[in-house]
Amino acid sequence: MGFADQRFNVNLSILFTELPLLERPAAAAAAGFAAVELWWPWTDSPTPGQSELDALRKAVEDAGVQLTGLNFYAGRLPGPDRGALSIPGEESDRFRANIDVAAGFAASLGCKALNALYGNRVEGVDPAEQDALALENLVLAARAADRIGAVLLIEALNRPESPLYPLVSAAAAVGIVEKVNRAAGLGNARFLMDLYHLSMNAEDLPSAIERYADRTGHVQIADNPGRGAPGTGSLPLEDLLDRLKKAGYEGWVGLEYKPGDRPSSESFAWLPRAAR
Repeated sequence: MGFADQRFNVNLSILFTELPLLERPAAAAAAGFAAVELWWPWTDSPTPGQSELDALRKAVEDAGVQLTGLNFYAGRLPGPDRGALSIPGEESDRFRANIDVAAGFAASLGCKALNALYGNRVEGVDPAEQDALALENLVLAARAADRIGAVLLIEALNRPESPLYPLVSAAAAVGIVEKVNRAAGLGNARFLMDLYHLSMNAEDLPSAIERYADRTGHVQIADNPGRGAPGTGSLPLEDLLDRLKKAGYEGWVGLEYKPGDRPSSESFAWLPRAAR
């Protein structure tokens, strides 16, 4: 097997960012990709105007690419990823306001995966209070995803870059997946296995794949160190993706890496065009 046996999409919130948002879907298509994913594009607004939603939808449709993944509102990314759904007050309210907007936008483009970042710990707030709020909001998100025939993704980040984020292991994220599935009774919550984040946490990646492939709804990759393209670091990404495939994972693999000091279109030499 190898890279040619995988299904790759491009995360347009970290690749092609040298271009305006509305030009990125066409750039991904020109680079040979048929599918894209996005963090929530409007970092300051969980409820952008209809004209903004329509413009992005048209850009995706005109490019002829499929939207395969979308984050719910999670505050300002990139940076110390913080999420919103477990933060009491305004941020949680903004997340709730975004749920139906994000699900509606995803549905309009046939997107079947919605990612909900858990949210940082907040000084002076009991972690148990945050966890209870998170579960309540994740159940709401799971119900919205279910209404459009989508899965809800829950992701582990990494402690060095997101030290206040509580889900910094595969086991921790999968534990939340199981809690949401029990509470919602829908069974549509899945683990988002980001191999870069797990490697930054010094996780045993072959073991994580063996234990959690059956509960994985999406995979993302970047090399480590550096969060660059495959081959720029030391992670055996081709072997790891082969292991995932052998374990039964048939879904998309999101390219969520930094292109470095070059145009994003020049960062795909590791992947033959015929395999994109």
